[in-house]
Amino acid sequence: MRSLLPTLLLPVPARVPAPACSLCCASRRRPVHQWRGQATSPNLGDGRAAQPRVRERPPWRVLFFGTDNFAREALRALNAARENKEEQLLENIEVVTVPSPSPKGLPVKNYALHAQLPVHEWPDVGSGEFDVGVVASFGRLLSKKLILKFPYGILNVHPSYLPRWRGPAPIVHTVLHGDTVTGVTIMQIKPKRFDVGPIIKQEAFPVPPQCTAKELEILLSRLGANMLISVLRNLPESLKNERQQPAEGVTYAPKISVAMSCVKWEEQTPEEILRLHRAIGSMIPLQTLWMGNTIKLLDLVEVNSPSLADQKLTGQSVLPGMIIYHKQSQILMVCCKGGWIGVRSIIFRKKLTATDFYNGYLHLWFQQNSQAHLEECRFQTLNFAKREYGKEPELLLCNSALSI
Repeated sequence: MRSLLPTLLLPVPARVPAPACSLCCASRRRPVHQWRGQATSPNLGDGRAAQPRVRERPPWRVLFFGTDNFAREALRALNAARENKEEQLLENIEVVTVPSPSPKGLPVKNYALHAQLPVHEWPDVGSGEFDVGVVASFGRLLSKKLILKFPYGILNVHPSYLPRWRGPAPIVHTVLHGDTVTGVTIMQIKPKRFDVGPIIKQEAFPVPPQCTAKELEILLSRLGANMLISVLRNLPESLKNERQQPAEGVTYAPKISVAMSCVKWEEQTPEEILRLHRAIGSMIPLQTLWMGNTIKLLDLVEVNSPSLADQKLTGQSVLPGMIIYHKQSQILMVCCKGGWIGVRSIIFRKKLTATDFYNGYLHLWFQQNSQAHLEECRFQTLNFAKREYGKEPELLLCNSALSI
């Protein structure tokens, strides 16, 4: 019979803590960015908020907000980076845009559909998870709740050298005010503030002489697209090096109204009228009044003042808005404050050259009114807002994003 060996009672070892997850520890050690969002964990019965998983490095998931040609160039650069499998900067892109007022559609939506990118129509932003948002010329209010969904916040590609020209139409106001230097700023959208977020990257850009707003938009869109890709390549580091905007030098670029297109011959100099034409002429032709009819001025040029020895001006006072047809150069010369401007073509019922307008209307009018003076058929300031709408209409020209 075998002997029964006594049972050995060994001491129970103390519970050894489980090794910590390196990813969790890293995320605890990592400084959380100012606008990093929170997500409710489905595993927390009390509904406490938990940090979403934050990617340390590319490839990033991007939600893009935009509408116009300036924004399209930024989206094109993002999509090119997504397709570049060697660099692996972006994993995927989805696009948010707004309903188009034109049958042609918006440039951003048209490009996104052509590139087979998922498109959402505002206020729908889809249900995907993203690392960072990018805004360029979107023109809609972005809520704090939306901003906080992105671990790295929302970047805004703004075509001015902030803090100069905060607001929806910086390129137009750059040209309108004759700035010789502008730039592009990539800033982070800040809740409840307008174009005052911290600057992530900024570059100055010289404005070419006689440049139109449309031409400048093309140049700045390329610069902005390249800057955006540069920021995304080093996104966490770029955000750490952000800086606040200066308090000095703040100017505002409000929306462009149709009423701005009405030329004030008594108040505006030739330089001011020509700058206005370069700033908004491709969107809204400058307008004036002639014999109770609206005239649209299509092609304005700088001219030398006509000689006052011209027989047409002999013995007559020169008044703002007075029109002279200059046969040698085939332009209409129009008197304004301190000088003259030239007009090569107009719209009056249909598109007309200066020669057509003179032969068909001005010359005919003087034949029928042989005793009339030049000032009786001059251009006059058109009060477009009251005449057509009863209030001042506005165009949506937005190169920035407003958050609430």
